[in-house]
Amino acid sequence: MTIKIAISGASGRMGKALIEAVSANDDTQLSAAIERPESTLIGADAGELAGIGKLGVALSGDLAAVIDQFDVLIDFSAPAATLNNAKLCAEHGKGLVIGTTGFTDEQKAELEARTKSTALCIAANYSTGVNLCLKLLDMAARVMGDDVDVEIYEAHHRHKVDAPSGTALRMGEVVANALGRDLSKTAVYGREGQTGARDRDTIGFATVRGGDVVGDHTVMFMADGERVEITHKASSRQSFARGAVRAALWLAQQKPGLYDMQDVLDLH
Repeated sequence: MTIKIAISGASGRMGKALIEAVSANDDTQLSAAIERPESTLIGADAGELAGIGKLGVALSGDLAAVIDQFDVLIDFSAPAATLNNAKLCAEHGKGLVIGTTGFTDEQKAELEARTKSTALCIAANYSTGVNLCLKLLDMAARVMGDDVDVEIYEAHHRHKVDAPSGTALRMGEVVANALGRDLSKTAVYGREGQTGARDRDTIGFATVRGGDVVGDHTVMFMADGERVEITHKASSRQSFARGAVRAALWLAQQKPGLYDMQDVLDLH
């Protein structure tokens, strides 16, 4: 069975990668593409926009107008737009794969409330490799325990608007949970001046922005005499796009509820 996919934020970097990934998968069909209503690209062919040739799917500025044309929406846009899209999808029983980052706690709670009506998959990163790293991070934290200092480094392109990245924060959450810590109380997001000796219970974050870096993440477990580093480097957005399409195919078969990429990959 072919799953019909809609893409929100279709003219962005990830949107174009998603159009390509959906079109390349034999089990999915691009049936709708959404952009901001004020975009000058409304009406343009999604395939031509992504550089893969005409697909016969015109960009729409109104999700409600195409709500009956898809099974699952993949949304890599902005928090406010995603919240509106989630409301519509829940009202019409459409699955929603969310790759948007930067939600507040209140916005996260609003999204979770929608899972009573439809299936939502929310992940900070849809790369298969990153999700494997999350599993390895949990294992490393449990084995190395409180005898190590934990630091997280991430680098992205100059256009990324949130920091640290959603992936870095998720990595921090995995490590903190494994160690029985509350990340909101132990995270350190910057150091400057006379900071004093490092508190072992803290988890540090270092953020780099520049160039066209797709996404680099390294978590360091540093003990006296040795350290373990778990690193993931993305060289193409297609790694994220293919994972999101994989999630959409899986989500189309699920009951209403809240899921993540670990569920999709059966890594829990």
